[in-house]
Amino acid sequence: MLYKKILIPTDSSEVSMEASRHALEIAKEMGSRVYAVYVVDVVPFIGLPTEGLWESMKEILEEEGKEALKKIEDTAKELGVDLKSEILEGSPAKEILDYAKRKKVDLIVMGTTGKTGLDRLLLGSVAEKVSKGAHCPVLLVKKMEEKEEE
Repeated sequence: MLYKKILIPTDSSEVSMEASRHALEIAKEMGSRVYAVYVVDVVPFIGLPTEGLWESMKEILEEEGKEALKKIEDTAKELGVDLKSEILEGSPAKEILDYAKRKKVDLIVMGTTGKTGLDRLLLGSVAEKVSKGAHCPVLLVKKMEEKEEE
């Protein structure tokens, strides 16, 4: 079997949910084990006073992560796919790469916003960093445009 273990990093965006559907379909076909992770990005908060603001932001992000992972868990259950989900904390690309290595995954499936130019320069694409640093293949799923009726 080609992909025994598949990792789905999610950020709760529409495109990452789309990517999770792709990953779960692949997993169903191949009988793969799936790991879903949501990374609470602590980088923007480094150096800020920790009382109050950071704690409430962290709670909000963790809640968003739980909701995103629950959606993936529900889909996995419907498809009969074995799934383990986890919330991580740190710099998203680094945490995803470390987790993928630790779990010895064979494939990472994640969404990409398809940002270009200044947006990408300022934000630095997590998907790009993961695809460059990964020890295994990375399937990037981009947001599909709505097809117009002909």
